Amino acid sequence: MKVKINNKDVETSVSNLQALATEMNLPEQGVAIAIDNNMIPRAGWAEKQLHEGDNIVIIKAACGG
Repeated sequence: MKVKINNKDVETSVSNLQALATEMNLPEQGVAIAIDNNMIPRAGWAEKQLHEGDNIVIIKAACGG
């Protein structure tokens, strides 16, 4: 299926947000994900199903000032 991640078209075969995070090798901490402008708590990633055309925003925490 095609989804948009941080404004880039991405093709994926995963069905839920947890699998997408694993596929993208996202770190265990310091990551927030929103789908269609709705933040999804990490505890809900496994239950959150992905759909064709979802607009996903991934934010990674960064150190510095």
